[in-house]
Amino acid sequence: MICKEYPQLWEKVWWGKTPKGLTVAVVPRPGFTRKLAYLVTDFGSIQREFTLDGASITAPAGVAHYLEHKLFDMPGFDVSEKFASMGASVNAFTGYDMTAYYFTATQQFSECLELLLQFVTTPYFTQQSVTREQGIIGQEIGMNEDNPDTRLFENLMAVMYENHKVAEPILGTRESIAQITPQVLTDVHKAFYRPDNLLLCVVGDVDPAEVYEIACRITDEIPAVQAEEKQQLPEPMTCKKQEIRAAMDVAMPMFQLGFKCEPLGTGEESVRRELVGDLAAEMLFGESSTLYLRLYEQGLIDSSFGGGFETVKGMAMLTASGDSFYPEEVRSAIFRQAKILLEEGIDEEDFMRCKRSALGRRMRDLDSFDSLCFRICAYHFSGFDYFDFPKVYANIRREDLLEFIRRTVTQERCCLSVIDPITKEA
Repeated sequence: MICKEYPQLWEKVWWGKTPKGLTVAVVPRPGFTRKLAYLVTDFGSIQREFTLDGASITAPAGVAHYLEHKLFDMPGFDVSEKFASMGASVNAFTGYDMTAYYFTATQQFSECLELLLQFVTTPYFTQQSVTREQGIIGQEIGMNEDNPDTRLFENLMAVMYENHKVAEPILGTRESIAQITPQVLTDVHKAFYRPDNLLLCVVGDVDPAEVYEIACRITDEIPAVQAEEKQQLPEPMTCKKQEIRAAMDVAMPMFQLGFKCEPLGTGEESVRRELVGDLAAEMLFGESSTLYLRLYEQGLIDSSFGGGFETVKGMAMLTASGDSFYPEEVRSAIFRQAKILLEEGIDEEDFMRCKRSALGRRMRDLDSFDSLCFRICAYHFSGFDYFDFPKVYANIRREDLLEFIRRTVTQERCCLSVIDPITKEA
């Protein structure tokens, strides 16, 4: 393994790659008893079309999340119980473009790491267990359908995006998961859980050489395959619809605004564009912005209001959300504020304050094992070393934010999702 140092952040990371292609990253934290390990695949709910050993395959929606559940099945023992017997806690999550399996432990770390690598890279799918899981995930889908926050976001994605698979729920639908079979799961696992598509990230007081040795040993027997995800169709910068409403049992209307942005791509330039989007969101409607204070004083928003810049492989969007009886007025106010910024410019002092604040938040995040592991993994699959983010901030100018706002905050790129309270009839 090679030790790379980052003097500006007082950090160092040990990097290595096993003979089978698994990338290993170890961030030393001497003196800490807690240890955290993430094993992440560059695969999420949007990657359903791929080739495997020359064959073209389209998997049902929801397969990534379904597979995450089924990998906890191992012949002869329960994975979660095995971790618990060693005093460790294990969990997993599926996103649009990545799936992560992780554990925390204060003892028997090596044994836990071996188990993590073993169960994630071992496909074990019986027809009985796969069929049983349909009912369990069907209940999850039902819970999401009854969750106003989830409905708000998924409705927005469904009408905002025309070609990108982000328009489909991560969990899929009851109809789509009914098409998942042991063979489907086996094909997906073989295509996307191969070592060269995985990253193992460990944070804690551990020996990097031991972590690397375990990773090599556990993945040594995995056979090589030829697999490649298919490129998604180009996404227009206009929205399928510009507004969608639904009624649920909520106390007051909830809204989420989305503004379509061009896909970021990979590498340092993609991260610069992401940070520009973050800063533009802060400048437009962050808690200390002129617009936020004005909307709050006018009673158009409350403390639930916030925004940011969201990215998924092949898509990006500026977003703002909260509770409001007047979501259309909030939307109009954002357009007016964007126009003011474009006409009057951004004050240099405000811009530097915004940059310092954003940089400070990211630096403080380095103290969180969980946040650190997640960011290292997410940025690695985007072709960027996360610890290089300070130099990217240094190269962002006010003009970058203004150009982003000019291009993004337009009527044709905007979509509004609203959840209204159910009207009670007398």
